[in-house]
Amino acid sequence: MIEINNLSFSYGAKRVLENISLKVSEGNIYGLLGENGVGKTTLLTLLCGLKKPESGTITVDGRNPFDREPSLLADQFYLPDEVIPVHARAIDFAKEHGVFWPHFDLEKFRTILSEFEVEPEQRMDAMSAGQLKKAWVSFALACNAKYYYLDEPTNGLDIPSKAQFRKAVTKYTSEDSALIISTHQVRDLENIIDPIIILDNRAVLVNASVQEITDKLFFDYGSELNPGALYLEQTPGGCIQVYPNTSGEESKVNVEAFFNAVHAHKHSTSTASGLISSTTSSRCGGTIPSPPSSSAVPVSSSMSSGFWAASCSPSPGPLRPSRPALPSSCSPSWFWNSIRQGLTVI
Repeated sequence: MIEINNLSFSYGAKRVLENISLKVSEGNIYGLLGENGVGKTTLLTLLCGLKKPESGTITVDGRNPFDREPSLLADQFYLPDEVIPVHARAIDFAKEHGVFWPHFDLEKFRTILSEFEVEPEQRMDAMSAGQLKKAWVSFALACNAKYYYLDEPTNGLDIPSKAQFRKAVTKYTSEDSALIISTHQVRDLENIIDPIIILDNRAVLVNASVQEITDKLFFDYGSELNPGALYLEQTPGGCIQVYPNTSGEESKVNVEAFFNAVHAHKHSTSTASGLISSTTSSRCGGTIPSPPSSSAVPVSSSMSSGFWAASCSPSPGPLRPSRPALPSSCSPSWFWNSIRQGLTVI
């Protein structure tokens, strides 16, 4: 168990993290999300003991990671975004450095490398960026650590390698391990990360399981626009909408849409200019009223300004039945208060 209590950290006069508190439990793959500069990498380096908290505490199974106790170091692995092109063959590097992790498995290292289609006899400083990242991921997983802190592990990987990474992470980590994966490539990992942590402006906005998220919110991939949507994004075949789950239905979380919805409504009184607030013509003909100001819909950057239609489908046609009307309280304030009360651990 990792426990963070009132953690703060600054780079000189710049405060990066302020009074952060959260818990990380074994048996989970956490997705650590946030914009550039909010402190994701800083948090990972604090967790593994490479940096000392300015104030507050971090304990990993009751131990302070900054004390750098060998027993804790042998139970964790930190993989930075930029990995070192070691002047050695991959197999030789693994043999020489695997001894620092008591549960390191050389055959497991060979197996994962093979699945990544990387030759163990190849020199690491002669590998491409993608091959080098796969070699380091293979070594990390072969260490059989309890705690993994992975910073942008899919950066530099091609499409097949990203699928291999997801398979390797779920196949070669134990049930009592905990992984925290910092990423901007949420589509690469959204099928394996659960719970989800969102950092923003020194604070933890959300620390919630996928089940907790879907209990609160519904993710709609259809063509019928919902006037109570908290976030709306046009896709080639329709729309992705996020709105309060008032009916208790199950849906598949779209992590990117969830992140954008949370980010858009992080200030309950926000009236950002990117919200739809006027009646516009329907793409499929005619007009419909814009949503009331209390349920304005943030428009993603991929949508043209002013898009608001009865259907996002390419051509007119019968629309599926509308969902039950949302309560009048479904406003940005309602959304954010709901997130704060039900999903955030701070």
